[in-house]
Amino acid sequence: MEIYITDLQAYNEGYLVGKWIQLPLTKFELSQAISEVLCEGEVRSESDNHEELFISDYEADIEIDEYDDIYALNDLAELMEEFNDNELLKLKFLVYEGYSEREVLDNGLDSYDVDIYDYRENTSFTDTFELLASDFIDDGLFGDIPKSLEYYIDYSAIARDLRMDYCEFEPNVIGRVA
Repeated sequence: MEIYITDLQAYNEGYLVGKWIQLPLTKFELSQAISEVLCEGEVRSESDNHEELFISDYEADIEIDEYDDIYALNDLAELMEEFNDNELLKLKFLVYEGYSEREVLDNGLDSYDVDIYDYRENTSFTDTFELLASDFIDDGLFGDIPKSLEYYIDYSAIARDLRMDYCEFEPNVIGRVA
């Protein structure tokens, strides 16, 4: 997670003073980075008492607000650094569905029953939901289907029905809260 922290007072006075920082950092390193930006803001704008920062840009897997607590984001980045790809997709999906990422992390990812189907590596299908339908049929979700009837399965109709319960929150990644 990278954020660009900007000195608010210097910005209001017409100076863009900021710095990209890669989270997570130690508390000392983060405090030092904040102090550097605020001190540079005081020097550039030739005024005192620079105290507030805002986040003017970011590169992260979650949504970040311009006035988010930087120390809380640092803690969040530390937690997310340990996530595997599936856990990160689960968090992204829950945020997409309207859950607060901080609330999700406080409760624990395991407390949410989420189904994620990741088809990013499979580019053979143009409709990801048809691929999900095919997987459900292969897994026997619709019971045993005789070989003589397999060619009569309407995958697009099944895919249409799956769209009622699942959503594609990233290209070729489908999820639902169970």
